[in-house]
Amino acid sequence: MIYDQLAKPMFMLCLRYLKNQEDAEDAFCVGFSKIFQNLNRFEYRNEGAFEAWAKKIMVNNCLMSLRQKARAPMMVEPKDDQATTECSALEKLSADELFNLILLLPEGYRTVFNMYEIEGYTHVEIAEKLNISIGTSKSQLNKAKSYLKKIINRTDQNDAKKII
Repeated sequence: MIYDQLAKPMFMLCLRYLKNQEDAEDAFCVGFSKIFQNLNRFEYRNEGAFEAWAKKIMVNNCLMSLRQKARAPMMVEPKDDQATTECSALEKLSADELFNLILLLPEGYRTVFNMYEIEGYTHVEIAEKLNISIGTSKSQLNKAKSYLKKIINRTDQNDAKKII
């Protein structure tokens, strides 16, 4: 029952962080294994507490996967030819379109964007978890947002679906 309720949102979470389907599947399986192994450590606080607890395990597992692959997520800069002009069409996109655009972000941008904007971590928590400075976390978030805007606005709304 736990798996049936959480499988889809937890897999999508893994995919947002790891981008590659095989890596996301591995992190998803290991994450669920950790959830089930640590059920005795869960403390009920309110109705949403279990999902939040499981999500935290999955996020930590995805971050561990990134570290184990010897990637340096905060050192990645996008190629200049991938993004050009800036405008604000972000709110016109569907959730699926936005999800696919997030996958286009360089790994460091994507990691910080996911943690801050989607998971709700603070810059202090992100800096601690990723072993970076708070300023780097803030900078990566701003660059991620700018990069998303540039990707969206380099073509008109009809062509935006082509890049997705």
